[in-house]
Amino acid sequence: MQRLSLLPAILLSLALSAPAAHAVDPAPTWLASWTASPQAVWRSDFLFPSNVPAVLHGHTVRQVARLSVGGPRVRIVLSNAYGKAPLRIGAATVALAASGSAIEAGSLRTLTFSGQPAASVAPGAPLVSDPVDLSVPDLARLTVSIHLPQASPVSTFHWDGRETAWIAPQDQTRTARIDDAPGMQTTTARLLLSAIQVEAAPGAQTVAILGDSITDGATASLGMDARWPDFLAKRLAPHGVAVINAGISGARLLSDGMGDNALARFERDVLTQPGVRTVVVLLGINDISWPGTAFAPRQKRPTLEELTNGYTQLVAQARSRGVRLIAATLTPFEGALPGTPLSNYYQPEKDALRQQLNAWIRASGSFDAVLDFDALARDPAHPLRLLPAYDSGDHLHPGDAGNRALAEAIDMSLLLPARQP
Repeated sequence: MQRLSLLPAILLSLALSAPAAHAVDPAPTWLASWTASPQAVWRSDFLFPSNVPAVLHGHTVRQVARLSVGGPRVRIVLSNAYGKAPLRIGAATVALAASGSAIEAGSLRTLTFSGQPAASVAPGAPLVSDPVDLSVPDLARLTVSIHLPQASPVSTFHWDGRETAWIAPQDQTRTARIDDAPGMQTTTARLLLSAIQVEAAPGAQTVAILGDSITDGATASLGMDARWPDFLAKRLAPHGVAVINAGISGARLLSDGMGDNALARFERDVLTQPGVRTVVVLLGINDISWPGTAFAPRQKRPTLEELTNGYTQLVAQARSRGVRLIAATLTPFEGALPGTPLSNYYQPEKDALRQQLNAWIRASGSFDAVLDFDALARDPAHPLRLLPAYDSGDHLHPGDAGNRALAEAIDMSLLLPARQP
C-alpha cells in the first residue's frame, strides 16, 4: 500500500522534471480593417436620390476602399442584407489600387467562395470570401471588382461612400482599368461590398466608430480619405490598431432613418466585426432635429430620458461582449443647412435638448471615456456654431480641416490596447 501511495508523487515529480514543450506561436487573427454599413435602398420619392441603378444585369461593379491596418492575407464580405432573393456573384477579384479605376500590375487576385469562383448571397445574409494571399501595407487602397451575371435588383447599398465606383457592362473583373469602358456609369454609393478583413498579428484590435453623416463624411472631399475616422485610422495604424467606420448619413439612435436605428444595427455593424474591442459613438443629432422637418414632418421629438435610455442600451450591449464604449458629445449646429428643404433642422429648443444630452454624456459616468467634440468644435465667440475654420459651410458638418481636428484631438491612450486601464 505504501508503494502505491508514492505513485502520484513520483508521477508529479516526473512531470515537473520533464522538458517543457516547445511554445506554439498564437494563430493569426482576422481583423476588420474597413467597413461600409449596409442600408436599404429607398424609394424614388425620398428626399435624396439613391444614385444607384434599380437593376444590375451582366455588370461589373468596381470599388476602391482604403484599409486601416494591413496584413499578408485579405478577404472580403458582401452583403445582401435587404435583398428578397439570392444574389448571384459570377466572379470577383481584389487588387492593389493604382489611380482611378486602374489596378497595380501583378497584384490581381481571384476571389473564391467555399473554393468556387461563383456564389450566391442568400437573402438578408452576408457572404465571406475565402482568404487570398495578397500582402497589403497599412493604409493600402484596395480595388474590389464584382460581376453580377443575372438580373439583380439593387436593394442593399451604402449611400455615401465618399469614393467613385464604376459600373461597366460585361465581366470586367480582370480588366486593368474600366473607367473608359463603353456604357460605363459611376456612383459614389457602395454596392455589395460591406467589409474588408485582414489577417493580423495576434492581439491586434479594431476601434469602431458608430455615427451619422458627421462620421460617414457627408462633406469630406471625395476620394481623399478625409472623414474623421480616416484621419484617426492614420494615427492608429502604426500601433496595429484598425479603425472601421460604421457611420450612416441620416442615422439615428432610436428611430430608423436613412438606415436602421443604431440599437438595431449595433450587433451587425459593430459587435460582430472581428477584432472590435472599443467603440466610439457620436449619435443623436438626427433624433433631435429630424422631427418636424421634411424628413419626419409628423414625428415627435424624443425626450432626454428616451435618448439617455438608448445610450444606456448601447453600453449594455457593448459590455455584454467585453467591448469598451466611448461617447462623443454632439457638435454645434446653429444655422444648419440654410437654403435647403431642411432649413428648419436647427431650432433653439432642439439645441437646448442637444446641450442637455451633452451634459448627461459628460457627467453620467455611463461610459468608459468621453470625447468632448462639442467643446473642441464650437466657436468660442459663438458657442452654438461650429468654429468657422472647421465648418464645411453648411453649419452642421465639419469640413476636412474640422475632421482632422476631431481625430487629432483624441487622447491616444484611450484607444491603444497597451495603455487601456
